[in-house]
Amino acid sequence: MNWIDHQSYIEIYPPEEFNFKECLLFLSRSNQEVLHQIRDGYLYKLIKVKQELILCRIGCNQNIILVDFPITPPSKGIREELTAYICEWFDLDANLHVFYDVAKQDKVLQGVARKYYGLRIMCIPDLFEALSWAIIGQQINLTFAYILKKRFVETYGESLTFKGDTYWIFPTYEKIATKNVNDLRELQFSVRKAEYVIGVAKMMVNGELTKELLLGLQDYQQIQKSLMNIRGVGAWSADYVMMKCLHHPSAFPITDVGLHNALKIHLGLGRKPTIEEIKELSANWGGLQAYATFYLWRSLYE
Repeated sequence: MNWIDHQSYIEIYPPEEFNFKECLLFLSRSNQEVLHQIRDGYLYKLIKVKQELILCRIGCNQNIILVDFPITPPSKGIREELTAYICEWFDLDANLHVFYDVAKQDKVLQGVARKYYGLRIMCIPDLFEALSWAIIGQQINLTFAYILKKRFVETYGESLTFKGDTYWIFPTYEKIATKNVNDLRELQFSVRKAEYVIGVAKMMVNGELTKELLLGLQDYQQIQKSLMNIRGVGAWSADYVMMKCLHHPSAFPITDVGLHNALKIHLGLGRKPTIEEIKELSANWGGLQAYATFYLWRSLYE
């Protein structure tokens, strides 16, 4: 990814198929979101690099992403890592040409691909955050999931306050590995979810689970199986993490309720489609299921 370092700010040159406003719309879905703030067309994000908390203000002008630092510009090495994080967060390395070529020929995707052109999967670069969020969101509505995440972050995450606004980062797995089930129960986690999140944290502390190990597997089935071997991670959670953290284009959370609702609406059905029907509908999405799913999710909030 091309970028220019101006010391006090960074210019990132995304691919042509990039729509900053669409990405902000996705990030503004919940007023309970605690890990970023959106004000006046700017995205504020606290990022931790080498034990340093850096507040970034991210905007876009003429399709150039501009990143400045409201408090103090960090050192060059940290600016490089921040740029890499932001590029991964916005999935800027993904080549959307292929997706759009397929979508033009697909009755389900052609409308959403045209309408939301430039939208990219808003990723979760941190593996512990991705797995925890997937576990938190299981079998509850999205509103309550955001409330649980907010409590979790504000109890165990680090923060920085600037001009009256407080910014947060997700708790580290090292910290959560020291907690017990009752600690998370106080936040209204179920017993099982508390066990699962703490279990993931302990696996990561022990080095049994890392993003690098998972990325090294390459093969879709191998990665999915490795994730599903983690207690509390089923097929949906595994595909969600592969999609949002590991950038696997074939990740397909086929049992997802939001996906089913979007297909029901687009197809004008009086019921949700069956899994077999979804498999048939997605027959031409090979290798692009993650983006197909994300665009269909986008169609649910206008």
